[in-house]
Amino acid sequence: MTHLFDDAVLAGVLGHMNGDHGDDNLLISRAFAAESGVDAADIVDARMDGFDGDGGRWTATLSDGATATIVAPWPGGPISERPEVRREVVALYDEACRRLGVEPRPHA
Repeated sequence: MTHLFDDAVLAGVLGHMNGDHGDDNLLISRAFAAESGVDAADIVDARMDGFDGDGGRWTATLSDGATATIVAPWPGGPISERPEVRREVVALYDEACRRLGVEPRPHA
């Protein structure tokens, strides 16, 4: 069964990702677009709008103004603890960089 995080965890992570990591949201959305049936080149903006124990979910804004949902599973597999969320988002970022040929920034 998929783990569901409580509202406080969701609000904290989503606030951080959308407030401090807008470029990462765009990068991740473009890198995982094909799995969601979206052309990465059409994505002009993205916001992380949810996650659970199986992965993250982004709403991508497309060049024509439409939106699409991008879903990316956690690289390390299902999770159930708050500290695992950061680890998996970082892993998604690293994989997105690899897929798109972007040099990842160092992680603190």
